[in-house]
Amino acid sequence: MIIEKDLLTIKEASEWASDYLKKNVTTSNISYLIQYGRIKKIGCNGTTQVSKQELITYYKSYNGHRELSWRDQLGGDLNWALSFDQYKEAETTKHVHRLHPYKGKFIPQLVEYFLDNHTDNFKKEGYFNKGDILLDPFCGSGTTLVQANELGMHAVGIDISAFNALISNIKIGKYDFDNLRDELHKITKVLKQFFADSKTVTFESKLIEELSSFNNKYFPVPGYKYKVKRKEINEDEYGAEKEKEFLPVYQKLINQYGIKLMLEKTDSFLDRWYLQHIRTEIDFAFNFVKQIKNIQTKKIISIILSRTIRSCRATTHADLVTLKEPVTTTYYCAKHGKICKPLFSISSWWERYSKDTIKRLVQFDGLKTNTYQACLAGDSKTIDIVEVLKKKNLTFAELVQKQKFKGMFSSPPYVGLIDYHDQHAYAYDLFGFERKDKMEIGPLSKGQGREARDAYVKDIAEVLNNCRKYLVADFDVFLVANDKYNLYPDIAEKAGMKIVNQYKRPVLNRTERDKGAYSEIIFHLKANGK
Repeated sequence: MIIEKDLLTIKEASEWASDYLKKNVTTSNISYLIQYGRIKKIGCNGTTQVSKQELITYYKSYNGHRELSWRDQLGGDLNWALSFDQYKEAETTKHVHRLHPYKGKFIPQLVEYFLDNHTDNFKKEGYFNKGDILLDPFCGSGTTLVQANELGMHAVGIDISAFNALISNIKIGKYDFDNLRDELHKITKVLKQFFADSKTVTFESKLIEELSSFNNKYFPVPGYKYKVKRKEINEDEYGAEKEKEFLPVYQKLINQYGIKLMLEKTDSFLDRWYLQHIRTEIDFAFNFVKQIKNIQTKKIISIILSRTIRSCRATTHADLVTLKEPVTTTYYCAKHGKICKPLFSISSWWERYSKDTIKRLVQFDGLKTNTYQACLAGDSKTIDIVEVLKKKNLTFAELVQKQKFKGMFSSPPYVGLIDYHDQHAYAYDLFGFERKDKMEIGPLSKGQGREARDAYVKDIAEVLNNCRKYLVADFDVFLVANDKYNLYPDIAEKAGMKIVNQYKRPVLNRTERDKGAYSEIIFHLKANGK
């Protein structure tokens, strides 16, 4: 039973929750809880209110409980301070860190924690200073390079994936923003016209109209999600029933407007995972990108296009990361709690990402220090860092040769977890980059068996031994890993290093489907004898 004195307006709820949790809770946070059925919306005299008791029940379901529960599951040595749970997603994906999706990257706050010179109860000393040079031999999407720049440090990254190297270098690049805006405006204009001239626009407009009417009737917001949360509705059964009920409406529109859904050939990723009109738009836009004369502008717009087409694959909203089968019909979407549709144009995502990318680049431009960063595409086990760097930036290469790397901060691939080339298969198809899948360390395709683990130990140790040639004598190496097989003591020994400390941190913000207790370790290594 809801007691009237416990009712709060959204603003009052925001203030109460901020005091209760001892952290900032915005009105948007409260609105989110209502929108997604976590708490019930109560209307009173035209004002939206919520129950304080419902808020208490919701917050108690994780506040404090999660930390205690995770410590029980993962061990008392779990360092909760390194969860960075006080940061909002907008802060953990700040400026250029969200220029392009990348599975498995660490948050910038983790890098900052170990690179800056602050000390606390866990980190007893600072290890790096402004002007130092850092190395990241598993560069990924360039988080270490970006944070090194912010902190006034130089950095070199290495990655076997040419596409990863492109993402990283774009994040720390310099741009002519006027030229970038002009080129984006041109492509946006012709893309809009291209879509408007097709019969697809009329079809999609009618489809959206039909979906809106259907969803308002059978999936009212926020009432439907509220009932699902309280198991008053069996979501699986109800969703499947309504999905089947809407399909004839969808099929009728497909036939009426003569929409061809898929290409006849499925030879490439682009052919298999994109509806025909999307595929045509991708080629149309890319032809204009290839004509851009300013190389830096062309690169960043290529990344915008890549980010766009990633969001436009023919899959459900819930399966963007782990693709199953191409989806060409309307479907019940558990993520949004309604019937959703496939995408039929890249136009809206292209516009959104164009604006977002410029905003993020400008934000980072205001934070940049006058330091050098570069990501080299190559094999970290064998690459001659100085010689390859000379081809990109001779001055920087000479600085590395003279000063050497003070240390490393990197996250090696986890054994048997991700096939890194596959997660960007669309980009390799579009841009024609050479794939080097067989040179990946610890790929998902090789599993986590004894043979795979032995190969992983050998490969990581080879990387450390190769990189060590370029480090100062008293180096500090920090490696982030989920070492559930206890491989890193062996790796350290084979690399002539020793683990002098390790920090076990909870990893909180994972995918919607995988929010179980999970941790990773930051290993601090130094030279044997140090």
